[in-house]
Amino acid sequence: MDEQNTKRTRRTPQQMAEAVDSKIEKLNQELESLAAKRDAANEDFDKKETAVKERIAALEQKKKDILAPKPPRKPRKTKKQKIQDLIKSASKAGLKPEEIAQRLGLDQPED
Repeated sequence: MDEQNTKRTRRTPQQMAEAVDSKIEKLNQELESLAAKRDAANEDFDKKETAVKERIAALEQKKKDILAPKPPRKPRKTKKQKIQDLIKSASKAGLKPEEIAQRLGLDQPED
């Protein structure tokens, strides 16, 4: 008999709609928080991705530098070779050995 005396109060359609709206609002907030987490994670992954791409580019440049032939160096000349080159260029310019010695201020013994 107690069951018949305590009747269950029925909710109005507006109350049920409000309950559904509150659930929808909670789910929307959860979606927003998930989207924020996803954005943060994507930013982290993007940073990592750009760092890896920069390392790859640096390594590729290093590989190119290794594989590219370097221009040959000029051999170093000794002092004697430099003097000989100067004398050759002076003789090509039409100077005689006596004139070269005179311009250098050297005394050449005459025979």
